[in-house]
Amino acid sequence: QVQLVESGGGLVQTGGSLRLSCAASGRTFSMYNMGWFRQAPGKEREFVAAIRWSDGSTYYQDSVKGRFTISRDNAKNTVYLQMNSLKPEDTAVYYCAASRGPYPSMSSARYDYWGQGTQVTVSS
Repeated sequence: QVQLVESGGGLVQTGGSLRLSCAASGRTFSMYNMGWFRQAPGKEREFVAAIRWSDGSTYYQDSVKGRFTISRDNAKNTVYLQMNSLKPEDTAVYYCAASRGPYPSMSSARYDYWGQGTQVTVSS
């Protein structure tokens, strides 16, 4: 069982930065692929970024490449999402999620555990 708690959301102006954190419980955190997803009002939940458990390989949605960075600290059982050059279209509730398997997935259905979400609002 893994419990996930996100933090770090808030209100920021266009072009600003935020760093989201996701703290995980459990002693096997290092064996989970970790992903960040987001859901804007009236839209489906979408993949943002993921990091592979074994070698730290990272994966991004095209719209955030070059602006967002996912990282993890296994000693702290925490995954991060550094978001720079934020745009109003990045406004959403951001969720972290955990999955087992050799590679992380871009499909939310493949993730077993989810946090409660943290709101990110980017004003224009």
